[in-house]
Amino acid sequence: MWAKPTKAFWDKLPKLYDTEKIPLEDKIVHGHFFMASCDWYIVEGDRETGEMFGWCCLGDPEMAEWGYVSFNELKDLKVRGFLEVDFDRHWTKRKVKDVKEITDRCRFLTP
Repeated sequence: MWAKPTKAFWDKLPKLYDTEKIPLEDKIVHGHFFMASCDWYIVEGDRETGEMFGWCCLGDPEMAEWGYVSFNELKDLKVRGFLEVDFDRHWTKRKVKDVKEITDRCRFLTP
């Protein structure tokens, strides 16, 4: 992984299930991981286990979905020996409904 999440990211990221009662469109996306046409938008996580919850698109918007992803697996992922997942250090946290990449593709959100 080129750029890794900062301590501030982990400190401010809600724990798993902490935002369970918040509607999807109102959850806050705290971080964005990416590689080529793949994106992971993270709303909750556990620094100890590396498990995170968010919206994932692996290049095919029709197959994108909400679910769990392992930070430990993302940080070790390499394609063709050189392409790695990166953490978006310029990401500004915002509500899911304000993330165009999600709202344009997510079938669970109402317009």
